[in-house]
Amino acid sequence: MRLDPDRLLPSDPATRAVARRLYERVAGLAIISPHGHVDAALLADNEPFSDPAELLIRRDHYVTRLIHAAGVPLERLGVPERTGDAITVSPREVWRTFCEHWHLFAGTASGYWLASGLVELFGIELDPCAENSDQLFDAIQEALASPEFRPRALFERFAIEVLATTDDPLDDLAAHAALAADPSFAGRVIPTFRPDAYLHPLAPGWADRVARLAQRCGSGASSYRGYLDALAERRRYFVAHGAVCADHAMVQPLSVELAEPDAAALFARGLAGELSAAEAAVFSGHMLIEMARMSVEDGLVMTLHPGVYRNHSSDTFARFGPDTGHDIPLATSFVEGLRPLLERYGENPDFHLVLFTVDETTFSREIAPLAGFYPSVYIGAPWWFLDAPDAILRFRAAVTETAGFYRGAGFVDDTRAFLSIPARHDTSRRLDSAFLARLVCEGRLELEAAERIAVDLVDTLPRKVFKL
Repeated sequence: MRLDPDRLLPSDPATRAVARRLYERVAGLAIISPHGHVDAALLADNEPFSDPAELLIRRDHYVTRLIHAAGVPLERLGVPERTGDAITVSPREVWRTFCEHWHLFAGTASGYWLASGLVELFGIELDPCAENSDQLFDAIQEALASPEFRPRALFERFAIEVLATTDDPLDDLAAHAALAADPSFAGRVIPTFRPDAYLHPLAPGWADRVARLAQRCGSGASSYRGYLDALAERRRYFVAHGAVCADHAMVQPLSVELAEPDAAALFARGLAGELSAAEAAVFSGHMLIEMARMSVEDGLVMTLHPGVYRNHSSDTFARFGPDTGHDIPLATSFVEGLRPLLERYGENPDFHLVLFTVDETTFSREIAPLAGFYPSVYIGAPWWFLDAPDAILRFRAAVTETAGFYRGAGFVDDTRAFLSIPARHDTSRRLDSAFLARLVCEGRLELEAAERIAVDLVDTLPRKVFKL
């Protein structure tokens, strides 16, 4: 394997030279990661990574899903089953299966990130295959045993300034508190309030979660007003532990404004298990407006990640649980569904709303126009199925002509795979440099302006939008 120093930059020599100059301005800037899924305990505990399979394969559904599509059962990749039974396949066997299927990742974003990590972090120069799988496994395992590959050492090596996690509202945030109190750790690891399972009445276990929320906060389990107060209290707890953001996932972005008696009636019927799907959607839409109201009050940035059919394979979900590779994008619409929320808060200077999508048809049709009018609305970076080179360039072209560069929120890596963070951010920096270079060479942008924008996309915008 070889990493071209000009990878992802334009092929035209003149444009590439400009892109290279722009990239050099941002390549060494600190990483600001305001949305991701790395566990804070990884850094709090600072234990060595156990083996290459655990580090790079088992927990990364970008990787396991594509090998599964080739007919390999997830259990052969070491994905743990919900039964809690011990994994019978060895890490070395999992790694060998991965190496045998390395060719599947050619041209994919996952392949690009994996190759970047293998070359830059471990000095791997061989394309993985069945014949060299043991050799590569041993080389990575030896590196993981060294102090330089402990999580905190890598955090510093990656030049991560801010890393946001994603957390349940009832999490005690002990790992975050431990990191904040540790004078030997200079990084900033902040929680993110993720209340989805407490807002959607048809979510499995919703009534039990509401009861635990009420118990934790000392409110009545059947009180709608107590429910709102408990959510607000937990948000304040997160803010006190450094949170800057509340993240929301839903199938479709829907906001509904209800009078309190009507919302309370739906809440009571939800606890009794009597809501239809349509009624549950109305209640969830109302709670989205309530979350926006709370964001105005407590300052948490509101991010929306809609448009995914979660757990498409019921058999896989039953055996292995969520986040195991079978979530599929859906067509999404923002304009009508978010109008009640934006009518109320869209021009409020204390409200920041970042819209993400996995339906790229919405970038130019809906998200960029909304961000091009409402001061509160910002454009989220390409996410999940769209955080790939060609999709990122399509995104940049789709939104810039309508909303410019300064209605964006900066890049997010959205990853559980800790070692992929630098490669993902580097990908974005290279591609933005490529896009800006084209505008410069087409006479549409001065070079000095492009240099300033390149830095702002990496540093200024995420600090501003996420209130860092």
